[in-house]
Amino acid sequence: MRYDLVIFDNDGVLVDSESISNRLLAAYLTELGHTTSYEDSIRDYMGSAMHRIHELVLERTGRRLPADFDDVFHARVFAAFEQELRPVAGVAGVLEKLAADGMPYCVASSGSHARIRVGHRTTGLDRWFAEERIFSSEDVGRGKPAPDLFLHAAERMGVTPDRCVVVEDSPLGVQAAVAAGMDVYGFTAMTPAAKLAAADELFSDMGELADLLV
Repeated sequence: MRYDLVIFDNDGVLVDSESISNRLLAAYLTELGHTTSYEDSIRDYMGSAMHRIHELVLERTGRRLPADFDDVFHARVFAAFEQELRPVAGVAGVLEKLAADGMPYCVASSGSHARIRVGHRTTGLDRWFAEERIFSSEDVGRGKPAPDLFLHAAERMGVTPDRCVVVEDSPLGVQAAVAAGMDVYGFTAMTPAAKLAAADELFSDMGELADLLV
């Protein structure tokens, strides 16, 4: 199907950041007395907006995270990004083809605007994403799995939900896309296919995506 808009998730889809951020998140939560393994972080928080981390910790422990939790965590993540972050293999070719074909695209991420920009600047993907193509959970009241972010991105890009396809690598993101009434392609490079089973298509190599979008 020829879509009118491709909406990319950011972490794990455009930039290879999930292993970095979840390693640091698990370490920071453990440091604060909420023992969390890397595997726990991937299972519970991958694809989440920051508010979901606060909500789950409070629900499970009855304790609130520190007021400066977000600032400290982001400072650690941004420092690591500067040293370690790379683009997802093959994604530059996909973006180049979309641009050449005149296919509209954007990014809609649970991460903050600052996180998106640091990641894109570090990896060189900023050349593909002007300001008007970037949407964050900061722009809406609820992050994924609520559909609000994807619906907001589609509205701002002037496309109806039924003409959009979302590229996601987390169960929360797939759930949000389905709730938004959009098609969704699940990227299984890091997430087991079974956890993305609600997606319309599954692919494990970013080089396959261009053919799916024909």
